[in-house]
Amino acid sequence: MEENQVQEVVSMPRIGDKAPEFKAVTTQGEINFPGDYKGEWVILFSHPADFTPVCTSEFMTFATMEDQFAEANCKLVGLSVDGLYSHIAWLRTIKEKIEYRGMKDVEVMFPLIEDITMNVAKKYGMIQPNEDTTKAVRAVFFIDPKGVIRTIIYYPLSLGRNFDELYRVLIALQTADEFNIATPADWRPGDDVIISPAGSCGTAKDRMDGKDDNIDECKDWFFCTKKLDKDEVLKKVLKK
Repeated sequence: MEENQVQEVVSMPRIGDKAPEFKAVTTQGEINFPGDYKGEWVILFSHPADFTPVCTSEFMTFATMEDQFAEANCKLVGLSVDGLYSHIAWLRTIKEKIEYRGMKDVEVMFPLIEDITMNVAKKYGMIQPNEDTTKAVRAVFFIDPKGVIRTIIYYPLSLGRNFDELYRVLIALQTADEFNIATPADWRPGDDVIISPAGSCGTAKDRMDGKDDNIDECKDWFFCTKKLDKDEVLKKVLKK
């Protein structure tokens, strides 16, 4: 690094932090975030730019899945550093002209934030200077009904997001909260769940002796699972 060159430090909130507050103009009117979403889960996500192909494919997918996320008590909020009129023109183009993987005539109804000043993007660390200084990366923040950040996922400009995974994360987070468990790798509703490791030698022995009624199987004292019925999970998590 040259003597006079200063590397920009990117700050961003962390898992467990309160979601940074902001007011913003969006394609669905002004929002006060996260206050307007109290009592609901929110996925706040950024995209690099309007009228770009990867972002278009993502917005069509999010819009097509919006009802599915809503059923899990989750709202979607998008952001880029483009202006409001650019957003409106792009979303109209998506509806009127773009067809992708069988999706067409797709209307994006969730709010898309105007962030020309990059104020919101910088609060959430969405501008990564070594990737691009004028575009937001593909950040995803899962924010719970209390306004707390629960999961953060970042993708570079070139990589479109996996939407099955985003939905899986949402359901897994809510399942962990509802049933006080953890979910193992690749967990889906209906799979066995993880019980927290034993906190004492006595508890560990009871588990290995089969004396803990909350456990179905222990591979070892620290790795215990129980069955959790898919219907039971979905009844708790999804709106009926």
